Amino acid sequence: MLRRNFLSRLGLGFAALGLPTISFSQHKQTETIPPMNPIKSIKALGFQWETADPFLFCVHHEDFFPKGNDQMGPTTSMEGRHMGSDFIIKDGFRMYHGQTVPGFPGHPHRGFETITVVRKGLVDHADSMGAAGRYGDGDVQWMTAGKGVQHSEMFPLLHKDKENPMELFQIWLNLPKKYKMVEPHFKMLWSDTIPTLKHTDKNAKTTLVEIIAGSIGATKASTPPPNSWAADPANEVAVWNIKIEAGGTWTLPKASEGINRTLYFYEGDTLTVVETLVNRYNAIELDPTVELTLLAGNLEASILVLQGRPINEPVIQYGPFVMNTKEEIQQAFNDYHETQFGGWPWKRLDQVHDREKGRFALHADGREEKRS
Repeated sequence: MLRRNFLSRLGLGFAALGLPTISFSQHKQTETIPPMNPIKSIKALGFQWETADPFLFCVHHEDFFPKGNDQMGPTTSMEGRHMGSDFIIKDGFRMYHGQTVPGFPGHPHRGFETITVVRKGLVDHADSMGAAGRYGDGDVQWMTAGKGVQHSEMFPLLHKDKENPMELFQIWLNLPKKYKMVEPHFKMLWSDTIPTLKHTDKNAKTTLVEIIAGSIGATKASTPPPNSWAADPANEVAVWNIKIEAGGTWTLPKASEGINRTLYFYEGDTLTVVETLVNRYNAIELDPTVELTLLAGNLEASILVLQGRPINEPVIQYGPFVMNTKEEIQQAFNDYHETQFGGWPWKRLDQVHDREKGRFALHADGREEKRS
């Protein structure tokens, strides 16, 4: 009953983010650009960011958590919050589905991948495969849910003597039908192993590009999980995080015809793209075949790039399950209620690790990676 109730709350949480209960992928435009312009559309960003096939959606979490208490939760009073489904910013932060520690207690996924890019703060991971980890401050976790996995993503507030700011992106990348039922898998991309490209323009202004997926010239990202749509270079999947110094310029290289490419301008004041001035917190859909120059405004500009060849298959989503037909969605629910996708080997649904433990990844096969 606990599992069923939590799954119900999780569905409500996704609805609160604006996700339809059952939906086909679609791409809405809010500002149409003339046909000859390489900018196809510009649209304002909300909490959940619209994406184009092969991506399903992206969420930008930015919370200014206070000092932590003995349980690694916030010292601030929880009065006035919808505990268990707290998605409204109050006192600078949200608790999400967490009751004591903010975050997302154990919940199931099937049929797609999650790419979690943590810019600030830490995430504690635990899953039904027996894997676990603590990562953050530039690290990325890439998880293939495949045929089904439960995992928790909690945001422990480790510091008692100072605030615990958190900022991360969670990106959902679809799996093609032939790989939706593969074995679950996750890998860590530690911050010191993520390839970066550094460029200095003619005015000595610097651009730094973190290449999480894909490649730019000879600079290539680490190998993605084996069954990912990103594993085939022909799909030209790219996840790049770009920082352009104030007043600096950088040329975005072109991609192939048929690739979907979107820039998410999430930090700064303005960004000039093909002589078009774009304000912060807007998405820019581009013609991928055109090489174009980006110019940062008076502040450093931060841009997330998501691109890839569309899978072009039907997409039906019900909360944490993404399949190709309604029958497959129903089967996912049946399988989850029958098998719990392997069960939950941890003491708590909102599993957090010891406060003193550093960054680490414990894999299902017992292999452990440790970081400082």
